[in-house]
Amino acid sequence: MARSSRTDKALLIYGIAALVFLYLPLIAVFFASISKGRYLSFPIRAYDTKWYGSALQSDTVAELLRISLQVAGIVTLVSMVVGFFGALAFARYHWRFRKLYQKLILLPIFFPQTVLGLALLMWFNSLEVIPTWHTAVIAHLVWISPIATLIISIRAFSFDPTLEEAARDMGCSTFQIMKEITVPLLMPGVISAGLFAFLLSWGNFPLSLFTTGADSTLPEWLYAKMVSGYSPLVPTVGILTVLSSALILAVALIAPSVPKFLARIKQTTTP
Repeated sequence: MARSSRTDKALLIYGIAALVFLYLPLIAVFFASISKGRYLSFPIRAYDTKWYGSALQSDTVAELLRISLQVAGIVTLVSMVVGFFGALAFARYHWRFRKLYQKLILLPIFFPQTVLGLALLMWFNSLEVIPTWHTAVIAHLVWISPIATLIISIRAFSFDPTLEEAARDMGCSTFQIMKEITVPLLMPGVISAGLFAFLLSWGNFPLSLFTTGADSTLPEWLYAKMVSGYSPLVPTVGILTVLSSALILAVALIAPSVPKFLARIKQTTTP
């Protein structure tokens, strides 16, 4: 049944309203970053982009960015690997304690991050481990790895086991089956899990607050500056952080298609 023009208009208005609701706070942060005044007020009387130059030249911001990227990058890679094999155990194979495993893997997700961060800090102290950004990686993995596992499990549930059985009947080894069938079929879920893991780790504040120790990530620094010592440098760094994460995600989405694109160009240019 075809939709009426009134329904189309209503859906269009709803979509525009949803986008405004989502992006209006970000637009307000952008205006705060180019305000010449120390505090944001509307209408803005004078504009100045000097804070972007200060942010790009700041050694403190560069160090915060380096630490945040290290934590998010390691968490992303480890979560993709752990989530891949965890999803196979969660959704692909049947074994004795599978039901118990499926319940235990969900527990960290339901813990409030503040409680989980405090518990991990107490655990590190009991082990006499000095909190650094390395311990923050472990803390992030405790909460993010189960999420990555569930994301990849969605893909694994649609996995057709007869494909592996057919490959095994044709003489393929376990490694060949994993390389040629299992990994390619689950790769869309793995990439999705990696993107979620990066975003969740990049912007994570509660776990980082308890487990980074003397180190500091961008969310921690932004919170500290909002509580005391606010300046337009805070929204400026926030905008640059959003742009950086968007650029990284865009590269991650485009990179897998580059080899195929180059292969098509090679095929079209080959006589």
